Order: sequence, then structure tokens, then C-alpha cells
Amino acid sequence: MLGGISLTCARGLDADEFLVALGADLDELAARTPCKDITVPTRRPGDQSPHVHRAMYGTCGDWVYVLEDWGMATWSTGCRKVVSMRSGPDEEIVCVTMNRWSPPQMIVHAPGDGRVLRAEFGEDTGEASALDAALHAAGAVFPAIGDVGEAAVVAYYEEHGPRLPEAVFTAVGNYCGLSIDQAAVQVGHLPALLIPMV
Repeated sequence: MLGGISLTCARGLDADEFLVALGADLDELAARTPCKDITVPTRRPGDQSPHVHRAMYGTCGDWVYVLEDWGMATWSTGCRKVVSMRSGPDEEIVCVTMNRWSPPQMIVHAPGDGRVLRAEFGEDTGEASALDAALHAAGAVFPAIGDVGEAAVVAYYEEHGPRLPEAVFTAVGNYCGLSIDQAAVQVGHLPALLIPMV
């Protein structure tokens, strides 16, 4: 897993329960198999595609995190239509989804009060929350057309746009207090499992 990774972080709920809500198999979850040792089943002629992908996971402080590289974050695709993925009271979920097939890239935040807030990369959620403050501090919020005019926004995006995904991940990492070993991610040492595409 290198480029195009989506990240989902959750707190206020059991880590294994969150992974099961995403579709994890209990036996796979119990095995705690490193990602490098998990193979996604391939489609055989005449069979239906398995529609599953690998997801690495771990914990840091009171957060469980899930890293996916299939182009989207499973939680962001299912949080409104899959009952088990909805956050409960005092369960907070922060998601950075790359939305490779359904742009734009998004930040999705369920603050634990029943709402699900969405913001495109370059924006904040509009809630003046601690997450929004982290996005601003990391330089992940770009000026709006209404504030500076279209030409200035276009120029800003051209100059700073390439660093936007890194700024968003930095902001979410700072907000959640995450420290994920990038070398372990790159070589596949983190535990992983297969979860269905929603």
C-alpha cells in the first residue's frame, strides 16, 4: 500500500467491533495476519468477482484506524446505508477518502452526535470544531472564491494543490493523535483483513 490510501479512524467503540461493522470476518480478525501475507482472491472465469479488498488496521491511543488502497474508504461508502456502520452516541469517526472513482476527495466526520459532516479536500466542515482547527493549522483549508475571487483561488490551487492530500492527512493525524509506522505500512507488516466493497 503506497499511494492513494484512504484512512478511517474511530474512537468510543471497540476496535474489533468497528472492523466487524466494516465487514471483517471474525476468524480473519482473530488471526491478526500481516498484510503482506493476505491475498485477495482473484476472479476465475465464469465466477463472480469476490468484491473484497485488503485493509490494514491498528490502534493508536483510543483510536482504531483502517488503511485502504482500493480507491475509497469502506466506511465513507456505507455510513449512510449500512446500519452497522452508523456511529452511535459518543462514537467519533473521522475518514479521509480518496474517492478515486467518484471524486472529489472528501473528509467525512461523524462527531458522535448523529450527524455526518462532509468537506471536500481544501475545505473545513464549517463547524468551527477542533478538527476544523487542525485542518486550518496544517494548511489543508484553501481560500474560498467568495473571499478572494476566482482568479486568486485558481492560482492558489495551482501552487498549493499538489500538497493538499498530505496536508489533510497531517491534519487528521494531528487531530486524532495518530502515529502510524509508514515503513510497516509500506512493507505490509500491519495486520490486515479482507473486507467487502460496499
